[in-house]
Amino acid sequence: MITPSDSLLKYDYPVLVGTNTERKSPWSRPLKASPQQMVDIGPVPPPPPKRPFLDAATQQTEETLKTILPPKEWMEDDQLWVQPVSSAPCTRMDVAQLQAQLEKSLQERQARDMGICSVRRELYSQCFDELIRQVTINCVERGILLLNVRDEIRMTIAAYQTLYESSVAFGMRKALQGEQGKSDMENKISELESEKRDLERLLNEQKAKCEAIERREAERREIEEKKHAEEVQFLKRTNQQLKAQLEGIITLKNKA
Repeated sequence: MITPSDSLLKYDYPVLVGTNTERKSPWSRPLKASPQQMVDIGPVPPPPPKRPFLDAATQQTEETLKTILPPKEWMEDDQLWVQPVSSAPCTRMDVAQLQAQLEKSLQERQARDMGICSVRRELYSQCFDELIRQVTINCVERGILLLNVRDEIRMTIAAYQTLYESSVAFGMRKALQGEQGKSDMENKISELESEKRDLERLLNEQKAKCEAIERREAERREIEEKKHAEEVQFLKRTNQQLKAQLEGIITLKNKA
């Protein structure tokens, strides 16, 4: 027959409930198993004999387990098989075995120790479901509370996943917009660089003109200053000559 894939959640023996034309169990969930996980192991071992009667508390526990942890079901040869979770009480040895099985599964499936890892998340989710099963058998209310905690954690993870996907989509849109505007920016940069070179050439020309004008003005000023100095010297000599003549005339008049 076809058996479900290995899981950390403890299940009872599978039970044949009917053909594919019959209605499925209201608590069942489909088995997600690849063809490599479906192995023919021969006839199904008979389930353990049921007790002739169950007390109300045990019935309530089993019904609660079926509700919070739905049984697996799959088809084989047009026959519907259902495998509910185990309702057997757990011991400290079961918890130790669960921890050992979790560590073994993490190692065999090469789950990463850090970061986001779907394999590690799946295995810890199965382990948490098994803990909920064990707690529910001992205390239904505590199991339901743990179920609410699990659902809240899953909702939070789903919200973060949605936020991450939207962030990635936003980043991709921005990247595409950046790529589309990249060519325009490159053309604009080329135009600005060309304009910068033209302005630098014009600046150099203006600087050269300014330097030439400063040299001409300096030469003209030097010539003007030299000419002015010569005129001053000429006027001083003329003044001295006139002064000397005037003094001579005054002297002659005094003698006469």
